[in-house]
Amino acid sequence: MTQDIVILDGARTAIGAFGGSLAAMPPTKLAAHVAREALLRSGVEGGQIGQVFFGHVINTEPRDMYVSRVAALDAGVPDSAGAMNVNRLCGSGAQAIASAFQVLALGDADFALAGGVENMSRSPYALTSARWGQKMGDTAALDMMVGALTCPMGTGHMGVTAENVAAEAQITREDQDAFALESQNRAATAIKEGRFASQIVPIEVKVKRDMVAWATDEHPKATTPEALAKLRPAFQKDGTVTAGNASGLNDGAAAVVVARAEA
Repeated sequence: MTQDIVILDGARTAIGAFGGSLAAMPPTKLAAHVAREALLRSGVEGGQIGQVFFGHVINTEPRDMYVSRVAALDAGVPDSAGAMNVNRLCGSGAQAIASAFQVLALGDADFALAGGVENMSRSPYALTSARWGQKMGDTAALDMMVGALTCPMGTGHMGVTAENVAAEAQITREDQDAFALESQNRAATAIKEGRFASQIVPIEVKVKRDMVAWATDEHPKATTPEALAKLRPAFQKDGTVTAGNASGLNDGAAAVVVARAEA
């Protein structure tokens, strides 16, 4: 029998720009912060949560491999609840919520906590030859962020995929710039008018010597058609994808509490 599943409430951090206000913040701390707030806003106790899912892709430190469990425990969810990291690349957070819906629909739990967290600014470089020693000569440090943005089947960087899709669908540079312009300006206006304020839970970040409550998205910014038109293609010499119309690199976390309606 089909079960009605509902989202009770949720919270997110503000979105940090690449190398911005959240650059030093571990994903586990970001995830725990939004998990606590999501539970608080939902009026659900940690002990009521039966399953936890967090989408996450790029590990920045060992604790990230346990991010769903660390966030759950820090938010007051008992260790008897299940906790799972979800990696579906760009769709990881969405898949975490879908997975939560699935376990609730199957009756495995009455309440679940789901979300996503990423700190691209903390993406590490990997020395794959370090464990057993580099016999002689140079060795390379692998950029794990670029690696996550590159197709392992050999079709190249995500930006090249965007170029391929644009060519296939006949989406021009002008079309992309116009869409980016509208998106950025809408976001900038919404931020200025405080339309996202109710979604965001402030988080303490260090500014110079002081800790301040930070709660404003810093990735979006208003732009102009002229400014976008001046940008060079970022991935192909004769391409159409630029730093102004491509998807951005940023940091942040979000979480929701979902429940069986009858619970």
